[in-house]
Amino acid sequence: MVKGLWGVVLAGWLLVCGQAAGQSGDARILAAREALRTGDRNTLERLAAQREPHELDSYVRYWLLFNKLARPDPPPVAELTTFLQAHPGTLVAERLRGDWLRRLAKDGEWRAYLDLYPTLEQPDDELACHAWHARLLYGDPRVAEEAAALWTERINSHGACEPVLRTLAIERRATVDQIWWRIRRQLESRGSPPALATLAWLPAAEAPSVAEFSRAAGNPGQYLARLTPAQLTRRSARELALAAIVRLARENVEAAHLHLLRLRDALGSDKTALAYAALALRAAFQQMPQAVEWFDAAGDVPLSAEQRAWRIRSALRAGDWGRVRRAIEALPEDERERPEWTYWLARAHDALGNPAAARLLYEAIAGEPHFYGMLAADEMGQTFSLPNRGGGPAAEDRARAAADPALRRALAMYRLDMRLDATREWNWALRGRDEAFLVAAAELALRHDIYDRAINTAELANAGDHFELRFITPFRQVIEPQVRRQGLDMSWVYGLMRQESRFTAPARSSAGAQGLMQVLPATGKWVARKIGLPNYHQRMLTDPDTNVLLGTSYMRIILDDLDNHPLLASAGYNAGPGRARRWRDERPLEGAVYAETIPFDETREYVKKVMANTVIYAALLEGRPQSLKARLGVVTARTDSGS
Repeated sequence: MVKGLWGVVLAGWLLVCGQAAGQSGDARILAAREALRTGDRNTLERLAAQREPHELDSYVRYWLLFNKLARPDPPPVAELTTFLQAHPGTLVAERLRGDWLRRLAKDGEWRAYLDLYPTLEQPDDELACHAWHARLLYGDPRVAEEAAALWTERINSHGACEPVLRTLAIERRATVDQIWWRIRRQLESRGSPPALATLAWLPAAEAPSVAEFSRAAGNPGQYLARLTPAQLTRRSARELALAAIVRLARENVEAAHLHLLRLRDALGSDKTALAYAALALRAAFQQMPQAVEWFDAAGDVPLSAEQRAWRIRSALRAGDWGRVRRAIEALPEDERERPEWTYWLARAHDALGNPAAARLLYEAIAGEPHFYGMLAADEMGQTFSLPNRGGGPAAEDRARAAADPALRRALAMYRLDMRLDATREWNWALRGRDEAFLVAAAELALRHDIYDRAINTAELANAGDHFELRFITPFRQVIEPQVRRQGLDMSWVYGLMRQESRFTAPARSSAGAQGLMQVLPATGKWVARKIGLPNYHQRMLTDPDTNVLLGTSYMRIILDDLDNHPLLASAGYNAGPGRARRWRDERPLEGAVYAETIPFDETREYVKKVMANTVIYAALLEGRPQSLKARLGVVTARTDSGS
């Protein structure tokens, strides 16, 4: 008991002392950050020479060294080394190593790069690819195998990976098939310029001319219309025709199919199968019934991970459980064991009269508090209930979290509105920590009203527990009156808001959405006019009261417009009500199937998380078991007008 009391006293003393010391030196930290922004090296030198006790003192010196690395002068090796030795195990040292490595890569100092790189704890794609490049230069034969995924799956890799791929191709450690695969995937997803760069890596005898490739990629419909089967005697011509079909499928999949039918004999069976796989993916995105047939026509040709997933989804939307089962069982093991495919394979077994096999699969994930775990439990007649709440972290664990240097730096940064740096420091503090520490850290974040870190940290501690920290209900005095006014389900509103912003009032997305409910400026203006909000201005989106008013009003509008169905309305809130309406089928569709076959990756994951959040919030707020399957319900058929 005495030990526990001392832990609480120590934690409080550290917190108070840290705040007092930190606030007294805040002006220096902010001045140094501004000097970094403006490139004022003299001010950085002066501030770094000062010694004031502050949680962020090391950052002033780091910013100075960052400034020096950005200049054309030779890197100050001695200063860099001294700093790294003085701050072992810290995020600021990790960041400086990354900055130094980028400078070494820029200068072509590859031996020094390879010496420093192993000390980096968390390399990003850019630095990992620079390391591969350096190893290739020194003749390391293992790089080709390690970088294999760059050809097939990581098509949108960092630009630093391009020299690695180019070297492998020029040295013939990548096959012509791999290069053409990458070209087709680039045409599918990124367009002509990246594919044109990859084209240059082909052996001269295997490559079409740049002019011919540009015609095929720039206007594939016109190129294919002029192409005759007699022109496809060379491999390069067949490859280019296939690439043009893949490119055209992005714009007009049915036109691409007609060209494939005309050229298929000249293309040969392998190229035809690859073409059908590309057409099937586009058809699946558009929820066309031909997707199932075209995936069948692709046969056993190698598929990308995206194509493998959509082969399952197209069969699922068609209600063809035999194809669903076969497609899932054909997945690589690591993909097959994912919760979504475990659940849908169980459903397929159930539909095909194999209840014992289905139950084994349901049991593997039932009880896990995510979309598929809840659905699996529903199939076994088990609704979702919250586990008994524990007693919270021990005093010793609270003291550990309060005294942790990285968390203290993060709290200082949040106080100074340095949110991006603060989040990085916070996450750095959590790596490799035990559950008790993580729960205490989550509670610490909650005490400081840093809601996103509280949620994420508790989730990292245990994704199946700590619901009181993972599913918090802040801003209730703002939200509840609007929920009652709009006649909305409080659980759904909290479930959606948690997914939108993690209750971070200043949150702003790359698309410009703002605030707790991530309202886009155009949407805010439209809703404000719709509800008669006077004197509205876009700046008001950062005000929690206005943001919640507009967000909940928009939820009510789209809910009324979409059959009063929260599943459809959640999709509509993220992607627009018109899309949510078009994604319905010609026949009534089980809600879980509708969610699984949403063609936008972001929206599909968003909807699943919002609906799972809603179930958990309902269990918390209503105090009784909940069924996800019942909430998903059935989505009514699409009418001829698409409404």
